[in-house]
Amino acid sequence: MAPRDYKNRGRAQAKKPNTKKPEPKKSSAKLIFVLILTVALVGGFAYLLWSINGAAPEPVESIKTEKPKVQKPLPKKPVEQWQYIEELKEKEVKVDVPEKAISTKQYQMQCASFRQAQPADALRARVIFLGINAQVKVTDSSNGKKWHRVVLGPYKTKRDAERDKHRLQDNKINGCKIWLWNW
Repeated sequence: MAPRDYKNRGRAQAKKPNTKKPEPKKSSAKLIFVLILTVALVGGFAYLLWSINGAAPEPVESIKTEKPKVQKPLPKKPVEQWQYIEELKEKEVKVDVPEKAISTKQYQMQCASFRQAQPADALRARVIFLGINAQVKVTDSSNGKKWHRVVLGPYKTKRDAERDKHRLQDNKINGCKIWLWNW
């Protein structure tokens, strides 16, 4: 059997759809009807305007029979009979404000915990390049395995810890948690 020659095989001629739209037949009866209807509507509107022309009532001028009121002068300003106003000017108010108690709480922030030391040191280096002090603490878990925690702090206020947390988030270091400092 000879191989088929697809290249030289002719392409089938696709039938093109008839794109010409037949022109609608103009009906002279419809055209006359639309013309008469238009003339009737315009004529009716003109008649309506003509019939209401001048039909508005004339405004009636009101005759004022009232006498203008004479305004009486305002009464004199009353004299203050209160004495506390003068007394308050001479007095001084003393308020005891207690001093703000200094908080002994300190906060720490843990950003990650790893099984190996290498990723913990890499994250610590990224944090240090941002100008934030970080430490890697090695802790033993209950099953005897070691964890390498990346810890920041201590912070005197939680606001300081939040400030560093937002700075880390801006540099795509997410997941840091702020805790009270436990020693």
